[in-house]
Amino acid sequence: MTNFNPKYLKSAKSGKLNEKKKEAFKRLDKCSLCPRNCKVNRLEGETGVCKTGVKAWVSSYSPHFGEEAPLVGYHGSGTIFFTHCNLLCSFCQNYDISHEGNGVEVTNVQLATFMLQLQKMGCHNINFVTPSHVIPQILSALEIAVENGLSVPLIYNTSAYDNVDSLKLLDGIIDIYMPDFKFWDSEISQKTCKAKDYPEKAKEAIKEMHRQVGDLIIAENGIAKQGLLVRHLVLPHDLANTRKIMRFIYQEISPNTYVNIMPQYRPCGIAYEIFELSSPLSQKDYNLALQAAKEEGINQSKHIKI
Repeated sequence: MTNFNPKYLKSAKSGKLNEKKKEAFKRLDKCSLCPRNCKVNRLEGETGVCKTGVKAWVSSYSPHFGEEAPLVGYHGSGTIFFTHCNLLCSFCQNYDISHEGNGVEVTNVQLATFMLQLQKMGCHNINFVTPSHVIPQILSALEIAVENGLSVPLIYNTSAYDNVDSLKLLDGIIDIYMPDFKFWDSEISQKTCKAKDYPEKAKEAIKEMHRQVGDLIIAENGIAKQGLLVRHLVLPHDLANTRKIMRFIYQEISPNTYVNIMPQYRPCGIAYEIFELSSPLSQKDYNLALQAAKEEGINQSKHIKI
């Protein structure tokens, strides 16, 4: 990986980045970027579930040292937290950002400037957090940033509630996909997110992500450069059905998939409305999730804990 170049540099040079940007903005006319398919005209300021019009909203941007080790390295992951969300989990740990809209509208030039500033700070990558509803804005800002010297890998950090057609716009653009496969059962996703189709959409999306970038590739310095890294937040009482998610990853994505099985669930937002989610994750439930992952074939050397 000594001569690694981010995918988007080639796409920018060939003109494909510009074409993808234009196609993405066309989809805002009757928005179908994500599985919500709100069909609102975001170009005219109408908003749907994500409460976002033609401009992206950003809550914060900074070097982040709480991400997975292959992303953080020595200087941090350059995270850009987008305000609002297309999934809206009732227990979201960033409830003030996703549900309450903590953030400001930004132009594409400003968004490009954020990327360049994070690169100048030494960040090893640009990490787009909750990006599913702002793909056109990201592509537009990226075009500007490339012209001004951006050259670090891009991370698409998502809930996995993504349309495959939208992800195809990112083929040749995104270097690292980091989806969180949240729930296996549609009844749980409906109860917590009003998204009964989440499990099927997540499976389709993660397959497409892996098709584009393959297994995670880490350079000699320990920094990830390209590939798929799957997150999974363990829920109390196994509401997420961790075993079936791990089985899917092993059998239908790749047995070499890097998986971060996360133990940090705590009741946030309106989690208290669901009894099973009204208390923090127990050590027992987390240990059972780790055991399930191991039994389903997730290799310990490919399994990250933070």
